[in-house]
Amino acid sequence: MLTVAAIERMKPRSTVYRVADTDGLCIEITPNGSRLWRYRYRFAGKARMMALGSYPQVPLAGRKDPASGTWIKGARELREDARQLVQQGIDPVAVRREQREELAREEDHADRFAAVAREWLEHRKPGWAAETYRKAHYACETYLIPPLQDAPIATLATKNVLPVLGDLAEKAPNLAIKARQYLGGIVQRAIQRGLREDGRFLSLKGAVRSYEKGHIPAATRPQDIAPLLSAIEVYPSPVVRAALILAMLTVMRPGVIAAARWADFDLDAAEWHVPGHMMKTRHAHIVSLPRQALAILEDMQAFSGGREYVFPPLARQTSKHLSRDTLSAALRRMGFQGQHATHGFRGMLRTVGRERLGFDIDVLEAQLAHAKKGDVQKAYDRTTFTTQRRDAMQAWADYLDGLRAAANVVPLAAVRRRG
Repeated sequence: MLTVAAIERMKPRSTVYRVADTDGLCIEITPNGSRLWRYRYRFAGKARMMALGSYPQVPLAGRKDPASGTWIKGARELREDARQLVQQGIDPVAVRREQREELAREEDHADRFAAVAREWLEHRKPGWAAETYRKAHYACETYLIPPLQDAPIATLATKNVLPVLGDLAEKAPNLAIKARQYLGGIVQRAIQRGLREDGRFLSLKGAVRSYEKGHIPAATRPQDIAPLLSAIEVYPSPVVRAALILAMLTVMRPGVIAAARWADFDLDAAEWHVPGHMMKTRHAHIVSLPRQALAILEDMQAFSGGREYVFPPLARQTSKHLSRDTLSAALRRMGFQGQHATHGFRGMLRTVGRERLGFDIDVLEAQLAHAKKGDVQKAYDRTTFTTQRRDAMQAWADYLDGLRAAANVVPLAAVRRRG
């Protein structure tokens, strides 16, 4: 067996020569003094030889790199890795060739639009709310990456992206406006990484035709709210029904409702402490829970008590928790498409709470967790109206109970026929 001392004593000769170690490992000394590790083996009945690196960069035995603290495999370890592949009927040289080709492909595509777009998404993800990331990821993977994936980011031109935005604007104008912003961010990130010349931005102003943005549909009149309450009350899925009722009682955004975690609820204090990363404003938010919301959560203990998320996914869903889109789909099935959306519970509270229950506008804004307007408010206004919000949300829940009690229960089939 070779030793480090023996290797150090080896002198170059006029021709290449090899000195064996064990199990096919040997070291090759060239006339110029290079010492190269080789692994000799037989595969498919033929003699093969595999290069394992040069000495001393690849030591005889593995060692820890003092500078980085990482483990450097020695020649014997590399030989053993290759030897195990041979025993499994795999040619280690072919494996190495495939690895090098894969690496070359990755390097070749590192400056393509798809790679840069995905890196931009991961770069922005820590600073985004979960729902913000979901929208950006969806738009990129569904509408931007497929048509632009192989385009070199260094030469991507405005004329290349205009047809993409135009097609998207025909299907979803609001999403097209977001996609235009995402494209700007991706190109800016490419410039920051040195993959595109400084100052070479896309000219996308006016690329998406402006349109009159519609309001999120919301039931705001008692005669419209009562049938909605009755329909939700008899919805067949207890998990979806509970999620819709909690959305109505707390007016939190659909994504926050669907991803609600038991750990964030303090049922004794009747509070829901929503973490900042789940909020659009990126600030943690305390939601006061009326008695009716506490009852819903108590009922959900039978379905998800002891698990992470309050609302478990439905049978065919692969997510860890209920999908936010399931709530919208449920309202459509109940016949409320174009009349009320899950996000519409927020508009319902803001309208009814102001016009019929006399809630102070600042209390409503605090409950809805809207961002402060203006630099002065952002810098100095720390009011949260905790006590007022607690009273207001209990009054809101009681008001809805009154509407529900006064309404005739509408069978689900009848609601569907009405839609």
